[in-house]
Amino acid sequence: MIDLTIHEEVLAKNIENAREKGIILPTFKQMRDPAAYVPEEIQEKLKGVGLWDIDSLNLFRVTWRNEPVETGGGFGGPNYIELPRALTGVKARIICMVGKWFPTGCHKVGASYGCLVPTLVTGRFDAMAQKAAWPSTGNYCRGGAFNSKLLGVDSIAILPEGMSRERFEWLSKVATEVIATPGTESNVKEIFDKTRELKQRPDVMIFNQFEEMGNYLWHYRITAAAIEAAYEDAKQADSRFAGACFNSGSAGTIGSGDYLKQRYPESKVAVGEALQCPTILENGFGAHRIEGIGDKHIPWIHNVRNTDLVADIDDADCMAILRLFNEPAGREFLAAELHLLPEELENLSLMGISGIANMLTAIKFAKYYELTERDVVATVLTDSMDMYGSRLVELREAEGDYTPLRAAADLARSLHGQNTAHLAELTYADRKRVHNLKYFTWVEQQGRTAEELSAQWYDQDATFAGVQNQVDALDALIEDFNKRARG
Repeated sequence: MIDLTIHEEVLAKNIENAREKGIILPTFKQMRDPAAYVPEEIQEKLKGVGLWDIDSLNLFRVTWRNEPVETGGGFGGPNYIELPRALTGVKARIICMVGKWFPTGCHKVGASYGCLVPTLVTGRFDAMAQKAAWPSTGNYCRGGAFNSKLLGVDSIAILPEGMSRERFEWLSKVATEVIATPGTESNVKEIFDKTRELKQRPDVMIFNQFEEMGNYLWHYRITAAAIEAAYEDAKQADSRFAGACFNSGSAGTIGSGDYLKQRYPESKVAVGEALQCPTILENGFGAHRIEGIGDKHIPWIHNVRNTDLVADIDDADCMAILRLFNEPAGREFLAAELHLLPEELENLSLMGISGIANMLTAIKFAKYYELTERDVVATVLTDSMDMYGSRLVELREAEGDYTPLRAAADLARSLHGQNTAHLAELTYADRKRVHNLKYFTWVEQQGRTAEELSAQWYDQDATFAGVQNQVDALDALIEDFNKRARG
């Protein structure tokens, strides 16, 4: 459960800070449906604010419903695209939620807000005296640093030194401090080691996305509602919602699957991970190149009981498709071979590396369950190519120029060649086995108890379902905070 105990002395300081800076905090209801609930005065002011501007008004753009423009946009329907069947090679329709149109260009800015806001409105975090530390493999610490900056809070971004250059360049301008830990994508223990060291400082609070239930709640309430709205918009008379596919990163986005299964009881939730780091599939480990997923552990906030299938994705396929979708020769080939329209080709840049992996998970899911034309599968494009230009340069330097022949091979092998290898439908025993892996990270290393771990499995009403029911209480605290800050 999220701790909503009030600490009045610190809360009063946070309210004074918000009053001085003119900060208003959005509620979950406003993030879920901003056009209906964000005050007209704020919507009008946003017309003069850029999507990435360091302006506290951009807190109200922590939503899937931003108008897809760089500056001055309003609110509308959820941002999603449908992938052409000629591209995916499956009969099922695959719809993808687009993360590019969040501030920072990634939906992780929402997850970080979901972790931060409960501590602000209860006084558990002192915005005037403490630094907010954001351990991450890239995008979450960017979101946390951005939200911290909007709120006038000092931040510490923690991420592996091997992450993309674009991330570090951006963070150097926004975060108060940037700490690069050893390793690359799957070296999360090294991040945890650094956070354990920082925890000893009274002036630092750790917002660990892998265990913060605010991350889970944000996706359960906000991302799931956006997926639901996208499906309801896209569906036809005979459509059925077959399921949702999400990579295993912090497991926050997977939380939206809990809502979707409540809304569409026959649907399933599939989780993707890197073949080179098959933690769920094989209790395995390893390094890989799919930035944002697969961290050699099971996140505390992953409700494993609701996971139906795991699909392992080869990082070589992701990197091949990165070139296919973004090299001129690749797009020319796709236009000629698959007859993709200019808009469909342009949409390919909406996928970052983890977005490509999510797409491949959805394709494997559709093939395994032999889905038909009436089935709709949802997934998420966490971020876009904006953060991976340097990776494209590195691939060119390592592999040479991209040619039509290479494009044909990549389409046949890495995209249309996806199959049901390295995939498993999880039985009850499988799910419990995966859940039990949490022990080695969270009980042995991170101070959780075996009793807490057991409660997640046997008492969902007191754990995940309990968190789901906290949203109204949290919104009431946010509304009271804003009322007091306005004086």
